[in-house]
Amino acid sequence: MQGWLTMTAAELGRGIEAGEIGPVALTRCYLDAIDAHPLKDRIYTQVTHDRALAEAEAAQKRVELGLRLSLLDGVPVSWKDLFDSAGTATESGSDLLKGRVPDQDAAVLFNATLMGTVCLGKTHMSELAFSGLGFNPVKETPPCVNDQAAAPGGSSSGAAASVAYGLAAGAIGSDTGGSVRIPSAWNDLVGLKTTSGRITLEGVVPLCLKFDTIGPLARSVEDAGLLLGVLEGTAGPDLRNPGNLKGYRFADLQNVAQDDLDPKVAAAHREALAKLKDAGAEIVPLEVQALGEAMKLSPVLYTTEAYGLWKDVIEAAPQLMFPEILERFRSGAQFSGSEYVAAWAKLEQCRMAWDQAVAGFDAVLSPVSPILPPNLERLQSDHGYYVKSNLLALRNTRIGNLMGVCGLSLPTGVPSCGLQVLGQPDCEEALLRIGRAIETALA
Repeated sequence: MQGWLTMTAAELGRGIEAGEIGPVALTRCYLDAIDAHPLKDRIYTQVTHDRALAEAEAAQKRVELGLRLSLLDGVPVSWKDLFDSAGTATESGSDLLKGRVPDQDAAVLFNATLMGTVCLGKTHMSELAFSGLGFNPVKETPPCVNDQAAAPGGSSSGAAASVAYGLAAGAIGSDTGGSVRIPSAWNDLVGLKTTSGRITLEGVVPLCLKFDTIGPLARSVEDAGLLLGVLEGTAGPDLRNPGNLKGYRFADLQNVAQDDLDPKVAAAHREALAKLKDAGAEIVPLEVQALGEAMKLSPVLYTTEAYGLWKDVIEAAPQLMFPEILERFRSGAQFSGSEYVAAWAKLEQCRMAWDQAVAGFDAVLSPVSPILPPNLERLQSDHGYYVKSNLLALRNTRIGNLMGVCGLSLPTGVPSCGLQVLGQPDCEEALLRIGRAIETALA
């Protein structure tokens, strides 16, 4: 049974389908692993034992009746602590929401439950999802699987840890500026950022509604596709045949994305591209000048909306917040409404320039993060180090959010060094098929 904890969600689903794995036994295996793990309280905010077992028992009955709802029917999954779950505290990593217990599930959790997935519980995250580091001294900071003295990546930090440490078969997180892809990269997982507006945000604690997206963190690209499916109440794309990279044309994004790379990150990126070339892909260096202009708009676009949504709650009890997060929210007060509107108008122009520049490519490649996971102790004590680390961690992933596209983080085989693959808006299925072929080449 311990082998189940390292299997992909797809493998577990097929084992259930074949009668080799029982959903109840599988769920008990995961719950026992969580309960016994020395770091469980840094990963899970709450473990929903009763709900998980009840859902597993229902899945077992469907197996016996030949009425399985999806390939992931009976497979245990964790949920970031910003997805409402009925009767279970949902606090978005913040004491500002302490004791907040919704009376119904978020729409995506409802969908996933209808497709048969088993909810293991809620995972820790950056405070109100406003950090790419995953460092949360107010609640808990989950561990990075490659270095427990380093940040795990955020804001879906516990989501990544739950999968990386074998305490969930898959996880559901959110991505506003990189919050699925950064922790996926730093914990050697696959992470999918969906296109803004594709998946409903009903019942999700917001940060920036114009950028908030939902996506899975998983052990494989196939798992990411299947989890996307259950979030939407569908089967998801068929990714069993990875295909090859012959005939694919990729852009290797040069400007912004490859500035000031950590040497280890730069080397991992070069090695990854070499493997893709060996597998038959054409890779062309690309600079998109409008990208630099778009990046300069980030402070007004993100902080203005975030502070606008949270001002009243924050200012009622600012002492409850981690000062670094509080300062970042409050920076949104410095921008006027006219500046915010002008920034969005400018961003739309940048998006058109991006679309024209990348039109001849199947996908755009870059490192997920230009840095390796930073040291937790120094993040706590060194303000300058915290600010610089957070901005750098988010820089490359934010490109996908600003340009309004979907994106993947794929492990390169070098610890905490992920490859970012950006697709076209609302083309997740095509991106996942490309990602499946890249995953095979990198392996």
